[in-house]
Amino acid sequence: MAGSVYVINEIVGTSEKSWEDAARQAIETAAKSVKDVRIGEVVKQDVTVEDGKVVAYRVRLNYSFKYMPPK
Repeated sequence: MAGSVYVINEIVGTSEKSWEDAARQAIETAAKSVKDVRIGEVVKQDVTVEDGKVVAYRVRLNYSFKYMPPK
């Protein structure tokens, strides 16, 4: 039985609503062009502030998908 290999990439998602929405949008966007996304891990969160108010949420995520070698 052979083991599996996974690729890990980093992406950034943004949202005016929440960190959760930023993460969801980032993963769903990545899944449109990468087959079989398995895991998303938030590694950093921050906010954009204007005039003392939070105007945007940003998350940096690592996401993984199964490596499929060329045939």
